[in-house]
Amino acid sequence: MSKINKEFLLESIQAIKDGSEEKKRKFLETVELQISLKNYDPARDKRFSGTVKLRHVPKGNYKICIIGDERHLDEAKNLGLDCKSVEDLKKLNKNKKLVKKLAKSYDAFLASDGLIKQIPRILGPGLNKAGKFPTSLSHQEAMEDKVETVKRTIKFQMKKVLCLSVAVGNVNMAQDELLANIMLAVNFLVSLLKKNWQNVRSLHVKSTMGKPQRIY
Repeated sequence: MSKINKEFLLESIQAIKDGSEEKKRKFLETVELQISLKNYDPARDKRFSGTVKLRHVPKGNYKICIIGDERHLDEAKNLGLDCKSVEDLKKLNKNKKLVKKLAKSYDAFLASDGLIKQIPRILGPGLNKAGKFPTSLSHQEAMEDKVETVKRTIKFQMKKVLCLSVAVGNVNMAQDELLANIMLAVNFLVSLLKKNWQNVRSLHVKSTMGKPQRIY
């Protein structure tokens, strides 16, 4: 049972969209869901993590790189996706700066399932540290569908602090698309919490440069 008032949330979404219209930025602002928790001890309580697939792709310019075997590289090129071979990765020589730069260049990575175990050996822990370890891709899956799934998936991960933030959309999305994504994200997050809504102190939505709107 969601404790969020739908009408109120729609007003908050409209306020975010109006704010971004008034002060146009040179980039597409992301809409974030900010969560503050209570009655939770990160040191003692089990830290949760979970991923959920949203109805609509939250980021406008989501960049994915395919680390593939020959067949996947050909498929990626046909779909117009950025791709790299194992040989390309070896050229980075485990150089931390170069691996970090690679991680920063993309929002996510997909890798052929036959290659995925080699990646830490070739690159070191850089992608993992950046929270961008590749998602496995098999030849039985349609690459286009898998890319779409990755683009729509967000991750909630409890760290040492009681605040979390995830991207749930962007200011160009329609009001009902943002509403669907936010409701889905909130309900999924609450399902991960030990005491559900009793662990939620507050929820805000905001655009990258806009004012936070409290929704709970």
